[in-house]
Amino acid sequence: MNRTTLAVMLALREIGFAVLVPFGENTRYDLVIDDGAKMASVQCKTGRLRRGAVIWSMCSNYGHQKNPRVVHRDYQGEVDYFGVFCPETHGVYLIPIADLPLRRHGSLRVTPSKNNQQKFIRGARRYEIGRVAIHASDSLRELGRVDECVG
Repeated sequence: MNRTTLAVMLALREIGFAVLVPFGENTRYDLVIDDGAKMASVQCKTGRLRRGAVIWSMCSNYGHQKNPRVVHRDYQGEVDYFGVFCPETHGVYLIPIADLPLRRHGSLRVTPSKNNQQKFIRGARRYEIGRVAIHASDSLRELGRVDECVG
């Protein structure tokens, strides 16, 4: 588990979701959320603040593998949400995949665009579910608490 997944989990729990973590590797999602009525899959991604927008990858990259069949693979039809954590803003965003165009990168606007464009702009505030200030040492401490509860 990494800091991004932990930050997304903490924000989801804070707003009332039950959070489930898949057992094993190679699932196309990192978490499952349960609101008591239905469950949905979440792929966690780290966002970076660039030119007033939080940007994240919307594809898995297999280019580092020897002779990959597919270099980039998107998540369409395989996850319901992206859970994005941006360390620079401390924001955690939950974005339905249906709200995003099919591209390699997603973006949420944090500050107004320089030309004041409004059309086709996704504002970060609309998708923000919380703010989490987390550091590497916090991640390890939090994981220790999770292990204590489970054990």
